[in-house]
Amino acid sequence: MAVKIRLKRFGKIRSPYYRIVVADSRTKRDGRVIEEIGKYHPTEEPSLIQVDSDRAQYWLSVGAQPTEQVLALLKLTGDWGTFKGDKDAVSTVKLREAKAEFVADEKKKPVLKPKAEKPAEKAAEKPTDEAKEADAAEAPAEEQA
Repeated sequence: MAVKIRLKRFGKIRSPYYRIVVADSRTKRDGRVIEEIGKYHPTEEPSLIQVDSDRAQYWLSVGAQPTEQVLALLKLTGDWGTFKGDKDAVSTVKLREAKAEFVADEKKKPVLKPKAEKPAEKAAEKPTDEAKEADAAEAPAEEQA
């Protein structure tokens, strides 16, 4: 049985993403696989390439042949160099930068306030003399109506 390491396509039209899989060479492109050993998302910036290095090394050592596309990915991750005996093989995959943490602008008035703060604010506000006078003025108007 000839075993290949190849890409299995997922995603919609014009937005592909792939899994790097080990499969029998006679199966369909998206058919039954022996094992999934990685991911490849070419549409992201930079492209996401994740390979389980231990499993890739195992399958290469037992004779699995990578396709041209997977060979290029294995060279980027450094797994192909490791398999060929290069001790200095390193990954040249670009990693995505971490997103900056969101900080709310303190100058602007927040639209939504957390629910925990609302009862605390009402309890903290004690009626002042002006508020008592305003309440007293409104009370007779309500009695008349």
